[in-house]
Amino acid sequence: MRKEFEIQGCVEVPMELSEDEFFDKFIAFIEYNNWSFGGGINEVVGGYYINADGTRGKHVLDE
Repeated sequence: MRKEFEIQGCVEVPMELSEDEFFDKFIAFIEYNNWSFGGGINEVVGGYYINADGTRGKHVLDE
């Protein structure tokens, strides 16, 4: 049996790092350790989620 950890938080990165680049590095870290990841990723800029079309979505503190 294996155990799981649920991650709730944000990772601050340089503005020039894209979501795809971050995710590739994150998954490489997970795979390097022979772990697996199930979940998603959301880009946040200035406290707002960024929609798939690049527009600003709701604030992270909005319900």
